[in-house]
Amino acid sequence: MIKKINAFVLFISLALLAKAQDTQVSVVNNLPLKADNGNYINNRLPLKANALMKLPVGSIVPKGWLGRYLELQRNGLTGQLGEISAWLSKKNNAWLSPDGKGDFGWEEVPYWLKGYAHLGYILKDPAILAEAKIWLEGALKSQRPDGYFGPLILRHNKPDLWGNMIMLWCLQSYYEYSGDTRVLTLMTNYFKWQLNLPDSFFLKDYWENSRGGDNLLSVYWLYNRTEGNEWLLELATKIHKNTANWMLTNDLPNWHNVNVVQGFREPATYYLQSHAPKDLNATYANFHTIRHQFGQVPGGMFGADENARPGFTDPRQGVETCGMVEQLASNEILLGITGDTFWADHAEDVAFNTYPAAVTADFKALRYITSPNMSISDSHNHHPGIDNSGPFLMMNPFSSRCCQHNHSQGWPYYAEHLYMATNDAGVAAVLYAASEAEIWVADKKKVKLVQETNYPFDESIVIAVHAAEAVNFPLYLRIPAWADAYQVLVNGKEVSSSVKGKYLRIERTWKNGDTVLLRMPMAIKTQRWTANKNAVTVMRGPLTYALKIKENYIQKDSKTSAIGDSQWQETADPTKWPSYEILPASDWNYALLEQELANVADWEVVKRAWPKDDFPFDANAVPISIKTKGKKLPDWKIDAHGLTGVLPLSPLWSTEPTQEIELIPMGAARLRIAAFPTTK
Repeated sequence: MIKKINAFVLFISLALLAKAQDTQVSVVNNLPLKADNGNYINNRLPLKANALMKLPVGSIVPKGWLGRYLELQRNGLTGQLGEISAWLSKKNNAWLSPDGKGDFGWEEVPYWLKGYAHLGYILKDPAILAEAKIWLEGALKSQRPDGYFGPLILRHNKPDLWGNMIMLWCLQSYYEYSGDTRVLTLMTNYFKWQLNLPDSFFLKDYWENSRGGDNLLSVYWLYNRTEGNEWLLELATKIHKNTANWMLTNDLPNWHNVNVVQGFREPATYYLQSHAPKDLNATYANFHTIRHQFGQVPGGMFGADENARPGFTDPRQGVETCGMVEQLASNEILLGITGDTFWADHAEDVAFNTYPAAVTADFKALRYITSPNMSISDSHNHHPGIDNSGPFLMMNPFSSRCCQHNHSQGWPYYAEHLYMATNDAGVAAVLYAASEAEIWVADKKKVKLVQETNYPFDESIVIAVHAAEAVNFPLYLRIPAWADAYQVLVNGKEVSSSVKGKYLRIERTWKNGDTVLLRMPMAIKTQRWTANKNAVTVMRGPLTYALKIKENYIQKDSKTSAIGDSQWQETADPTKWPSYEILPASDWNYALLEQELANVADWEVVKRAWPKDDFPFDANAVPISIKTKGKKLPDWKIDAHGLTGVLPLSPLWSTEPTQEIELIPMGAARLRIAAFPTTK
């Protein structure tokens, strides 16, 4: 009770101080839901309003390490995939055919285009914009008189709509960027075709059935941008009815990792129409079910190296690169629907600690599977240690057909969600990264927010306001769950400090040159995975840390080391686009000392100069690391499947000498041990 009274007194004191300075400050857990922002499109009645609205693509331009990531994508695999992938060949390509006939007419083209076009919109790259326009025009010109568009793929004489679901997202983004009303016409006619399709033919194939929620989002998107189309809500109900039942939270429809990270949000999407709390709750329950059973590991994901399997829950189990980027997309969507910072926190966990390690530092090769404990990344077949058979741990630009194309959305989509609009005509900073954003606030007043930070490697974030005239609006700052303390200064004067909550709301009449400083001290913490042999993970702020293992890159021929269903163009040059095995050139089988875990505040945090190339997700260029003590475990070895051995039960006895070990950010470690055994 005393703590509550003290917190209340502190809150009132801060509020009075802020009011005296024309700054109203409050801590809120829930964002306003009454749609009262004429600057951006929210859901139309009878749909529930989103708590946050995504800004149109191109509104936010990332700088710093995130901007560098987009440049690497453009110059690397995403931007140059057209010279490698057979699916992106324009010769007889079904996605460029007016009648949908031809080759390569499934998911690969729209998977790639989804992120590739966004790179062009964000970076304003004329070459990318021109190339993306070719594929978008192909889709727009493919609509038939009955309303169907794109390649027609039949499974058991029933249309497979999965590829079209992805292309719809591409077209929606193109409309946001260009205002081309042909998109609205195409979607209207296509959805009339869907409405008339008998239920017995609708969403019956495995992939489309699992991922019908993506189709549902597109229906709501069109509903919000056109009038006289109430029939779209009838179609939405039909989609929900015919999509796999993601309401059975203890018995998911299937356990394929990508289906799970897309499908689990379908009930929350339909909640916008049903208004039934059970639908929203089902999405949260789905998330926690998969983490409880298969996700007792660091990095935000779960063990499903194709499918999650009972008994395969060790942190050596991995997840597809597709699963990572689709989890990020789901988190961003759910953040918009709910405003719950839980989804932003989790997006950071995946984005910082798992996704970077799935791709080489130069962004010119990726692997299908990445694991929290991964001491080897080679071209061998590790089945049944992992679910799928083939060279799925290999960094190969010619391989991993789905991930090879679908990876492209990860960072562009993330960058587009750094800020989101609020229903009270304000703006929320929900994901932090150096950036410039142009945002409409108040009554159609444009401001520019310039964010300077090296977060998550740094504790401070500065946001500068640029405005042609003084304007009153609320600015919300997300307070991450890991932040036990924080300090906020406006123009150098403290306005709030460490009052717990999900957002700090700062409303004032902002003037050109005003600045906000958010400082969040990062302390070393540990998490013990009692369901996974009592292993321990080390965190500092939003970053998880892994053992630094010396990585030995062995170059291989990309054609000979590719997965069996890979296809490439005749002119694709494997010498220009080599693949790599990554083998350990130092010991990896270390345990942390139990007695050291009681004194993590005394561990040494080593800070180094920021990388000159603005890229910190490289094991040899990390700007921060942690030094502690550990012992080798000689009996913890590579197992018969060629994988990192299953964790031993902790704590163990060890007579090995104590050694100093270095931990680096998990996302920068392509080889890593992030769930450690411990010794007594």
